[in-house]
Amino acid sequence: MSEHNNQEQYSELKGGKLQTHLKEQLRFEFYRVYMSAAEVSPERLGTFQDNLRAPIHHWFKYPAGFSYKLVETLIEDKHLAPGHWLLDPFVGCGTTSVVAKERGINALGIEAHPLVWWVAKVKCFWEYDMSSLHGLMLRLISYLHQAKLNAGEVVAKFPLLVHKCYSPPNLQKLAFIRDAILRLECSDEERDFFLLALTDTLRMASKAGTGWPYIAPSKYHEKQERDAIETFCHQVQVMYKDLLVIQERRNSQQAECRLLLMDAREPYPVEPESIDLAVTSPPYLNNYDYADRTRLEMYFLGWAKSWGDITEQVRDKLIIAATTQIRRTAFPDDPLSPELKELAPRIYAELGYRIHQLDKMRSCKGGKKSYDLMVAGYFNDMLQVLKQVYRVMKRGSEFVLVLGDSAPYGVHIPTEEYLGELGLAVGFGGYRIRELRERGGKWGHNPQRHKVMLKESLLTLVK
Repeated sequence: MSEHNNQEQYSELKGGKLQTHLKEQLRFEFYRVYMSAAEVSPERLGTFQDNLRAPIHHWFKYPAGFSYKLVETLIEDKHLAPGHWLLDPFVGCGTTSVVAKERGINALGIEAHPLVWWVAKVKCFWEYDMSSLHGLMLRLISYLHQAKLNAGEVVAKFPLLVHKCYSPPNLQKLAFIRDAILRLECSDEERDFFLLALTDTLRMASKAGTGWPYIAPSKYHEKQERDAIETFCHQVQVMYKDLLVIQERRNSQQAECRLLLMDAREPYPVEPESIDLAVTSPPYLNNYDYADRTRLEMYFLGWAKSWGDITEQVRDKLIIAATTQIRRTAFPDDPLSPELKELAPRIYAELGYRIHQLDKMRSCKGGKKSYDLMVAGYFNDMLQVLKQVYRVMKRGSEFVLVLGDSAPYGVHIPTEEYLGELGLAVGFGGYRIRELRERGGKWGHNPQRHKVMLKESLLTLVK
């Protein structure tokens, strides 16, 4: 920290009122988050909505996930207990692993997106010295409230997107918080805890439209900016309370929680037939660019500086689910893999027909989006995922997937049905599909959108 005054403020606890105020806030009643099976809403099982009010789960608002209640329900239904293993090959921000750890069940989570994997890793570490963490929190909050920022100080260089999301004073505060965290004398895990609180602060404090899936820094989407320091201090206190809750409530049985930064299409480093249950929500085939979803966070943290960095570090590592991932020259004339053709000739024929339709429609559409190759790449990739999951699952166990179908250019792709059939092709003994909710109704006013009503479903593959 540049100024001597601020260094002194940072190293000493001053103003007993602030400390007393915080300690009073930390005396609270535990959140009520458990619900009976009768209270679980099927329409919300595939959404992030329930997680927004649950300890730990809400530390990063990433609605590409699903409800933690689905994992709890499956654990109870399958009678999983300490010693069993639960797999999520697209673990995202760690919903499955957090629930498993709380229940004392071993969990293996796989994620190829480096920032999202880091979020999951922080959410799944609870072994803090709580007294030490509390003291660090008080010191940091005290320092941030008492330090004097130089209004004329130039904010460090950020990509243009970051500057568009904040007023200069608020961006200066965010950078100041980040630098304060990086200079803390603490463990790596403690530093990551504070950095995640700051990461979750970014969208809450912004004046731009920061809803998902994309950032919209325009006057049309502008919202009320929130003070970065106040927002961060509130968030870090909430996160500390969550840790107290989870440590009080968790199963006393210590569980192994393995989070691997790797490609779900590659062989998993576990023994064959060792997994008791698998549950996941793979990317939907809906042209959402999952790499672009976290561009603000990666830019601010310095993990990337450009669209090219995002492509190299994230986009190219994910399974294909968006046209922004497509390089047409990388696909052969027949974009579906020979393996898919050999294992599932009927699905190969049906997909081939739809891919041909999309190729023809592309030529007369303004955007000329490569939906044809997006569909082909998605099923090529998901076939490899199904093979890996099948290999590590025990006989009689189940693989549960939260899925959405799609209709690029109005051509319907029944994703859950095709993946069920591909599951049979790799060796699964059977599958069943349960519809959770309808999707896409809110876009009915858009004349550019297709009129096919979509749905979200649970696909259960049985080994």
